[in-house]
Amino acid sequence: MTYSRFILGCLLVLMAATVAVAAPVHSYLPEGELYNSQVVAPEKVLGFEIGDRHVRHDQLVSYFQQLASSSSRVKLTQIGRTNELRSQLLVTISAEQNLANLDELLAKRSFLNTNKAKKSADEPLVIWLGYSVHGDEISGANAAMVVAYYLGASNSESIKQLLDNTILVLEPSMNPDGMDRFVNWVNTHRNSTINTNPDHIEHHQPWRTGRTNHFGFDLNRDWLLLTQQETINRLPYFYQYQPNILGDFHEMGSHSSYFFQPGIPTRNNPLTPKANIELTTALAKYHATALDQQQQLYFSQESFDDFYYGKGSTYPDISGGIGILFEQASSRGMVQKTANGDLTFAQGIQNHVTTSLSTIHGAWQNRDSLKNYRNDFYQSVEGLVDDENYHGYLIQANQDSYRVNELLAKLTQHKIDVFALASDYRADGVLYPKGRSFYVPLNQPQYRIIKTLFAQPTQFNDNSFYDVSGWTMSLALDLNVKEIKRSRSLKLAQQTWQASAAKTEQLASDAYAYAFEWHHYLAPKLLQQLLSQGVKAKVTTKAFSAKVVQGSQKFGTGSIVIPSGIEQPANWQSILTSAAQNIGIELFAISSGLSVEGVDLGSGSIKPLKPIEVLLVGGKGISQYETAEVLFYLDKQLGIPVTVVEKQRLNKIELSRYSHMIMVDGSYADFSDAMTAKIELWIKHGGTLVAQKRAAKWSSEKGLLNANFVSKKQINQMFDTSDLPYQDKANLASRKRISGAIYQTQLDTSHPLAYGFTDQNLPMFRNSNLIMDLPSTPFITVAQYSKSPLLSGYTDKNLVNRIANNAAVIAHNVGKGRVIATTENLTFRGYWQGTAKLLANSLFFSHVFSAY
Repeated sequence: MTYSRFILGCLLVLMAATVAVAAPVHSYLPEGELYNSQVVAPEKVLGFEIGDRHVRHDQLVSYFQQLASSSSRVKLTQIGRTNELRSQLLVTISAEQNLANLDELLAKRSFLNTNKAKKSADEPLVIWLGYSVHGDEISGANAAMVVAYYLGASNSESIKQLLDNTILVLEPSMNPDGMDRFVNWVNTHRNSTINTNPDHIEHHQPWRTGRTNHFGFDLNRDWLLLTQQETINRLPYFYQYQPNILGDFHEMGSHSSYFFQPGIPTRNNPLTPKANIELTTALAKYHATALDQQQQLYFSQESFDDFYYGKGSTYPDISGGIGILFEQASSRGMVQKTANGDLTFAQGIQNHVTTSLSTIHGAWQNRDSLKNYRNDFYQSVEGLVDDENYHGYLIQANQDSYRVNELLAKLTQHKIDVFALASDYRADGVLYPKGRSFYVPLNQPQYRIIKTLFAQPTQFNDNSFYDVSGWTMSLALDLNVKEIKRSRSLKLAQQTWQASAAKTEQLASDAYAYAFEWHHYLAPKLLQQLLSQGVKAKVTTKAFSAKVVQGSQKFGTGSIVIPSGIEQPANWQSILTSAAQNIGIELFAISSGLSVEGVDLGSGSIKPLKPIEVLLVGGKGISQYETAEVLFYLDKQLGIPVTVVEKQRLNKIELSRYSHMIMVDGSYADFSDAMTAKIELWIKHGGTLVAQKRAAKWSSEKGLLNANFVSKKQINQMFDTSDLPYQDKANLASRKRISGAIYQTQLDTSHPLAYGFTDQNLPMFRNSNLIMDLPSTPFITVAQYSKSPLLSGYTDKNLVNRIANNAAVIAHNVGKGRVIATTENLTFRGYWQGTAKLLANSLFFSHVFSAY
């Protein structure tokens, strides 16, 4: 059978009537096809037909296991486990002989070792289809079973020809934990009789939606940042397969239709080659034809964008492939009444099956162009590097080796080569010590990823952003990185950097005291482990030097001292040394209470610390993302137990058992006067309120925070709207919004909330236009914006000028307690480690300072 029969088969499925209700798998597929009866169909395993129920993840796994057992074309790989221990599956579908030689085939076509080798024209085409990265966008995961069955069971010669020359990779559920959270909700609340009413509980998830993973993170923002386990598990396989094309299947609002890229042309990142957009546009014609045949509404060159490279549809664009976003209007249940009529779950599945097949069809038709594009993508690197006025980036050694290693680890996960300096280097008066400073050359295959991780653009062709406009990794980690104009004078290690375990030495058991410094990112984790097990620790508010085994050691403010001469638990030294070794933090054994320089160890300037009990306010109306980011930092990274309480339940909670309350961005207008009074009384009795963004503004409005915020009316008055035509309405809204940009602040490093920071310049992430005026009261401003604060990303100059010199973090007493407030997200997306310690300091050191 010739390839033309494959095209005909695809057209037949496109002309088939849209499946509106649950149906056997064949109903979603081309008419007249013959299938291998030995290959198991989904309904035979599930016990119900596709579209009849929302499939749980264990049922999805069970089907793919049996499909792989019954079809020699299907290979199943477990690429890892989620936080809730669900399997992450990768399904590879190709001819049997290709699967037998898969590693060799993939290695031959790899561009990771060189950007100069010409690739063979007969190398296989690789297509990756990723479904339901947002767990509540579930039609994709169900469509994956249909597509896999079709490819694994079809007896047509055209499919055999395709599979002889193509490797297809399906990720049926990119977010297993979120998938089950959503599916269990829908299956619990669906009626026996179908209810199309959008008000029905089936269509309304609770606060922690299935969109996110276990911790509450949007996994479709994590491809570049690599903070979540699911992404970390996936990326090595992405680079093993290096797909020519990646389809990313989503859902959107119920009243919409169907979307596929190219999207808005002006919203593409300039690092994306024009040929990428041209190929995406060419492939769009196949999706349009497919949906036309089914008379499905759709749109393409509107909405969304391809600017932020941390998404499944954009990360391939800087990795030699073509990423394509697909969005299906969501039934968010079985059936929902919409502006376009009743939308069924089965319709959503059918549309994703249709565009999955049109992606395969279009990619096969354009296989030579896709292969040539990938070859040209890497061949062009040398010329692009020649056009740059610098050769690479030099990463300066930092007191906090953890954050330096975090950056290096992320670079290596992105297959970027990093080299340690083999000898000291000095530039512009700055010393870059050997072994602890690192060089990233531009001239390597991952040139575009290097650029996107380090560049700091502030000017853009289109100022409308679907996601963030600034994400510079070095700024997020608060690391100094320098562009190197000429690299000839650098002496580098011969081998690329590789992570190694931190080493700690055995300490004397008879020391007068033990101490560790606070600049290490995980120092709060060590302190938490000590305090939670009854070990008594103190923090120094003045620097001192003490006698240690190595000689004399200087300890800066914020260093933690654990004295031997006070009441400690019986096994406290074992607890201390074991915890320090496990975390990788250097401990010092101090031999005398008489300091070499500065305060002695019995000084009142070395203050005792208390265990903490943290309450985090969540629930409807509160940002599930910011709550997740705080929880991830405190719970996952620092090991601090956090009690999450929905704000609707807060009035029933006895606050006196908690030392700290964290309120992230959200709406608090529905707090009653009694609830506000309860919080105020708790603070006055010694509690600490940490308020972020709109929670900070609420604190100001209720008189808890000594700060003033710029009003919405004042924001509007910054922009001249005279003579603006209606068509400029959206552009004006974009100018007033800060989608995500990076700003420079000046940190008061003498303040206890800034312990562990040695540099006054601290980059912060902003994704709101909340502006807090600089207070006139002295000593309460911990951080304020610099005179010219914008470092990376887009913000209208009117907002930049209004933000300049104003407050970013303030803290002061309220009775016996404290209120600490910021307009920023200190733990944004789990990778913003540069400012995260401000939050830890707000917990452990809130009673170390007194502003009044």
